[in-house]
Amino acid sequence: MSFRRLFLATAFLHLAGFSAAAGAADGRPNVVVVMADDCTFRDLGTYGGQAATPNLDRLAAEGMLFERCFQSAPMCSPTRHALYTGLEPVRSGAYPNHTRVYPDVKCVVQYLHDLDYTVHLSGKSHVSPPQVFAWDTATGGNGAGNNPDMAEIDKLFAGRAAGEKPFCLFAMSNEPHGPWDKGDPSAYPPSSLTVPPHLADTPLLRHIYSKYLAEITYFDGQVGQILDLLDRHGLADDTLVIVLSEQGDGFTAAKWFCYDNSLQSGLIVRWPGRIAAGTRTDAMVGYIDIVPTIVEAAGGKAPPEIDGRSFLGVLSGSATSHRDLTFGLQTTRGIHNGSDAYAVRTVRSDRYRLVWNLNHDAEFSNAMVTSGYFLSWEEAAAAGDEHAKFVVERHRRRPEWELYDVEADPYSLNNIADDPAYADTISELRSELEGWMRRQGDEGIETELRAFERQGKRRAKAAAKKKRRRES
Repeated sequence: MSFRRLFLATAFLHLAGFSAAAGAADGRPNVVVVMADDCTFRDLGTYGGQAATPNLDRLAAEGMLFERCFQSAPMCSPTRHALYTGLEPVRSGAYPNHTRVYPDVKCVVQYLHDLDYTVHLSGKSHVSPPQVFAWDTATGGNGAGNNPDMAEIDKLFAGRAAGEKPFCLFAMSNEPHGPWDKGDPSAYPPSSLTVPPHLADTPLLRHIYSKYLAEITYFDGQVGQILDLLDRHGLADDTLVIVLSEQGDGFTAAKWFCYDNSLQSGLIVRWPGRIAAGTRTDAMVGYIDIVPTIVEAAGGKAPPEIDGRSFLGVLSGSATSHRDLTFGLQTTRGIHNGSDAYAVRTVRSDRYRLVWNLNHDAEFSNAMVTSGYFLSWEEAAAAGDEHAKFVVERHRRRPEWELYDVEADPYSLNNIADDPAYADTISELRSELEGWMRRQGDEGIETELRAFERQGKRRAKAAAKKKRRRES
């Protein structure tokens, strides 16, 4: 090679490297979304709970804590589909658990690819079909206990620090999902714990609750590892970090239900230089709003065809509110040990939550009714423990309508639906809920009965076989 050609080649490589490195400071942030699994937001120390969360505390001190973030369903799979697509569950097709979206649905991958980002998943997936969720890389998952792969995350961050494209990473933890075998339970002696009022207080529940709290602290450690990797690679100032706690714990009146414990999530966001440190907001936002917010932060426009709306104005401080109402649903069809059909729909305003149990004449069932702690609750109820009796009965049977003053009754323990003083409130919220269902194409019980169609042939056949065994 001649000297001239060698000089030009060297100059080209130098300029290419300079251009890539400059990309890290082009104003477009990297994005890291970290999510827990089956974690009640109230249990996080950052939200006043009993589980120590020093890394979340640090993140909140450096960013913004949301006091009212909500999901569309209290189950893992529909929650994740809504998060990635910005669509409510029935509209996307992903409304039962172990589900999938319609094949023509778009998700964050397509939206960010259009903006020249790479999009990665590390940890738990629980979304389908693969042609929609076409991650640039997918690591961790079942091979790593459904947890993020920190070594691969380290490589991703190193690549960006060396000038590769901006990235969006979803680091999806499996903690504190059962069986609660991680962390240090000795930090949470069962006798010292305060049992939340939506649970029954038995020795076995205290023992398991201790392990659950320890696993929340373990999840907090995962958050800390990711924050440390951002610092190590010099990416912290150029990265929008979002941490979510997902739906409530897997005990009762949280996951699988439609109360605030079920649908409200912790949300902490840090973006140095863009979000004022140590701020809190009571703006009401939803998981469906995450994708349009990320897209707008990346320099794009939020897709007009989705249900979510960007709350970038709340993050910047130019807006103090976002939504007036949030909606949610639950279906038991196809879940482990679930009722054949127990459709639930809900709407939540600033002060009230209305819950509509469409199949209220049926008995609600899920996997936890065979658990040791639930059996201990039944024993306590039989022995005369009135609160245990309330917890067990509410788990199995509920009236058609429930209304809760979530300001006065944050755990949704006192149903005021039969109080004539709230008739107008119920009427107004019911009208909003029915309007939302119409817009989503949600036919209630009929939609519930079609849930198998959204879960795949294998799961539908297994559920049908199980039903035949019960009836024989």
